[in-house]
Amino acid sequence: MPRPRRSLVAPDNTDAFQPSRARPVRVRSRHLPADAHFEPHRHAWAQLAYCATGMLQVSAADPDSATGEVTYIVPPSRAVWIAPRALHSVHVLEDAQFRTLYLDASASPPDWQGCRVLMVSPLLRELIPALDVPGLPRAREDLLVSLVLDELRGAATQALGVPLPPAQGGDKRLRALCEAVLRAPAERATLAQWAADVGASERTMARLFRDELGTSYQQWRQQAVLAHALPLLARGVPVGQVAAASGYASESAFAAMFKSAMGQPPSRLQGKPA
Repeated sequence: MPRPRRSLVAPDNTDAFQPSRARPVRVRSRHLPADAHFEPHRHAWAQLAYCATGMLQVSAADPDSATGEVTYIVPPSRAVWIAPRALHSVHVLEDAQFRTLYLDASASPPDWQGCRVLMVSPLLRELIPALDVPGLPRAREDLLVSLVLDELRGAATQALGVPLPPAQGGDKRLRALCEAVLRAPAERATLAQWAADVGASERTMARLFRDELGTSYQQWRQQAVLAHALPLLARGVPVGQVAAASGYASESAFAAMFKSAMGQPPSRLQGKPA
């Protein structure tokens, strides 16, 4: 299974968008093609990673995670809050209109220390582009910023993330395998096949999943599948198509797994915010 080619994206010129106490929220917008990739980097301020269209994969160092790093699948219905100085990378899964909000420490909720997934409300979805207008009068900017911060503080969260071994100090074979599965959730390869692709035995990889991630490969892949499937269901994609895109041979098998893990059938979540 060859590794898909990634297009590296130059780091943002963040100085032009640096937030301050006077302007606590700044918006950076750009179009990113599928497979575009930001290498691991960090900012001195908090960040909200959001895409108006398309889908992102955000991996971030998170002190609240047992492994220290979690990856999130981010559709337009969700956004990832990244704490100041947290090392993170971004990989574009589908062509995306990427809008990054940079937030000054004075505007960040004091108890938001780690990373978290936020539900993007319809109001917040409209406020972000409204704030991203050249020459916006300061009085209007201040009003919009107040609304954005109020929506963020009241946003519902979702405890959905897929742990990854640390980029530094973790087993490189395990990380390569995890990243390959996340890039190709429909691939029906066994652990033995994935292991062979990274130059290891099935037994070795099974042990690494237990030792470094505290889970089995089957349990980890289920989390990866759920992270991939939830935003598809939220967009109204038929359950059968989501099952196929998640590597399941039948809709019934996927539905059974989903209900066991989430406590409700996948059809219940269709068209609802993921």
